[in-house]
Amino acid sequence: MKSQNIDNYRLTSMEEPTDEMLAQLMREAAEEAAYTNREATKRYFDEIKRAAAAY
Repeated sequence: MKSQNIDNYRLTSMEEPTDEMLAQLMREAAEEAAYTNREATKRYFDEIKRAAAAY
């Protein structure tokens, strides 16, 4: 079995990820979700401010 690297591992692989790789994948997904959530929240409140100013 060849050594797995997080940069080339795919969830569709037939090999199970190591605990460290899985933890890193989950951490990166959580960071991306948090960033996306912050951006969406900012856009939401910006839109509310624009709507309130136009009213």
